[in-house]
Amino acid sequence: MTEADVTYADVKFTTPRSRGNVAAENSTYSEVKISNKRQPVCSNCSANIQQSGSSRRSKVTPERLVLLGLVVLLAAALIALGVTFVQTNQNLQTLKEEKETLKETLSDIKPGSKSSTTACPTCPTSPTCPKPPTCPTCPPPPPTPAVKRETRLKCEAGWEKHGGNCYYFSTTKSSWINSRRSCVDHGSDLVKIDSREEQKFLEIRLRVLMVEDDDKFWIGLTDSVEEGRWFWVDGSPLDESLSFWSQNEPDDWKGENPAGEDCVRMGERGGSHDLTCWFDKACNVSHKSICEKPAAPGRPCV
Repeated sequence: MTEADVTYADVKFTTPRSRGNVAAENSTYSEVKISNKRQPVCSNCSANIQQSGSSRRSKVTPERLVLLGLVVLLAAALIALGVTFVQTNQNLQTLKEEKETLKETLSDIKPGSKSSTTACPTCPTSPTCPKPPTCPTCPPPPPTPAVKRETRLKCEAGWEKHGGNCYYFSTTKSSWINSRRSCVDHGSDLVKIDSREEQKFLEIRLRVLMVEDDDKFWIGLTDSVEEGRWFWVDGSPLDESLSFWSQNEPDDWKGENPAGEDCVRMGERGGSHDLTCWFDKACNVSHKSICEKPAAPGRPCV
């Protein structure tokens, strides 16, 4: 036994004291051997323990195997995805090339293109040159434009031309009947308004010609034959979609004439809202008037 394998200690044994006597303490020293190393129970136990520890350290767990399998599958999926992406790009490039080729082919066979034009050769005038074959894809030659002849329309002095008609704005005031007679003497009649465009032309012109608010002009509209039924001087009924009555008109007011108001005048000096400037009025009141007749054909021009 070596010195390192022995540990010395003092062991003190105490004898209990009695109540009356105090015994002296007796100390006994003995040698106690304490080994720092545990001795194996058997000779093979130490080797078995070492082998068991090393086997635990080297053992592969199922969790590690599953994780390794997932890593392998993920790597394979990434490789497959990369291969598919490369193939798709190649297919797209091939489709683009085929599309461009198809466009070029279609442009070659399209009528009027350079290819189709060259397919129909032209031959200069020569007795030795054969007649070129007929090409079904060649467009027909454009027709020879015909000489267009237009007829100029004209109006007499003092009349204003608009569209195909001539208008005379009379500044002489007279009754509706006398105003119509004056128009007839000039080969015309009181104006008949057939369109919104014509109403706009007249309404704008009257703004300049009117001196005061009541300085209005007779037009060829009346209900003197039957109250409430309006007719133009040519006998045609009024188209309600082309009527331009001012607000609250017609009202057939009988304050000036017991017969009421059976003739129509028009005009607003400051302009009217939405061209509405028609007013019914007693036919015997004196007003200016508008005459209308077709424009006369003048010298044709080319």
